Amino acid sequence: MNAPLTAGELPRGFSFAAMHCGLKKTKLDLGLLLSEVPASAAAVFTSNQVAAAPVVLCRAHMQKSRQKIRGIIVNSGNANCCSGPEGYAASVATAERLAQALGRVDPSQLLVCSTGVIGAPLQVDKILVSVPELVRSRKGDVGAFEQFARSIMTTDTVPKWATERIRIGGKQVRIVGCAKGSGMIHPNMATMFGFIATDAAIPAPVLSRVLKAAVGPTFNSITVDGDTSTNDTVALLANGEAGARSITGGANYEKFFEALHAVCKSLALAIVADGEGAQRVIEIEVRGAPSDRAADQVARTIANSPLVKTAVAGADPNWGRILAAAGRSGVKFNFERADIWLAGIEVCRGGREYAFDEIVTHEKMLEKFVPIVVDLHSGEGKARMWTCDFTKEYIHINASYRT
Repeated sequence: MNAPLTAGELPRGFSFAAMHCGLKKTKLDLGLLLSEVPASAAAVFTSNQVAAAPVVLCRAHMQKSRQKIRGIIVNSGNANCCSGPEGYAASVATAERLAQALGRVDPSQLLVCSTGVIGAPLQVDKILVSVPELVRSRKGDVGAFEQFARSIMTTDTVPKWATERIRIGGKQVRIVGCAKGSGMIHPNMATMFGFIATDAAIPAPVLSRVLKAAVGPTFNSITVDGDTSTNDTVALLANGEAGARSITGGANYEKFFEALHAVCKSLALAIVADGEGAQRVIEIEVRGAPSDRAADQVARTIANSPLVKTAVAGADPNWGRILAAAGRSGVKFNFERADIWLAGIEVCRGGREYAFDEIVTHEKMLEKFVPIVVDLHSGEGKARMWTCDFTKEYIHINASYRT
């Protein structure tokens, strides 16, 4: 669960808004995150070659504005993907209407994001007519931020946010982030959605570097179902309103990275915990691989194995499924040297069963967090991934998503 937010955790110079514009039947479906001054920006997007219109527009706006962004407008309920020229025109019109409502803002300084059903035409008129009210209703308080976090949800069961505070040269700097994601999660460069705001002062090139460094071991190290979305976006805005010195490197860079990493990791794990139909978070640690890259490949294969994920759903200590998944990962290793620990209990040594109490292991696997450790004894490489179990509810959710 999210920890309650306090006003002191929100970065200065940001405001938020959310409303129901009619894309969904009743729930919030339009949100705004705005910096009251131009902010340095960094973003990572989906690597899926089927990229949604808003992703294409955001990439163009990041380049045209030279990574100086004022705000992000987000709709849920429709991905505006595979929607032809009309879809791109809808994203352009949304940015233009928001710029007009804000006044003296270039449309290229605005990011437009969409999430929801792929392939359905976007009823953009509902968005355009709602933008002026959305802008007027923005506030810089906790309630507005929490509503924004709710407005970006699709199949999520809970909103997700995280905060960190650090001191730079005697000044307090704040970082706040929110995310959405529950299914269609197997990111490569981003996740479903992650929006992060900070009142730190950081030049855009440095901001890009620190965001990519934080995304790798967090958002890029989770999977729910092995599907990468068409709309994945993680955006970070830094407006400098804390009044702290500019972060360009050294100890202050490391301090900021650690705080940003903590926010990203918290949001990433919240996505896994809220995986569609999930009961348990699974942490997969691979050691002793030929390289870190090889370890990551093995960990991802295990994390995306339906047989491993369903075994955890049933709290079944079927360690053979784990070793079999590692064996089909494409990484060369001698399976007769592999050891496996499941829920903290050694179940396999040297590629063979190691005597363990199945009842005790089963009971430990019923906990909300189930760690799996695989040691290949084939090198120094290591990696870590997080996923969740597969239950009948995942099928139910995705078999009726459009209806």
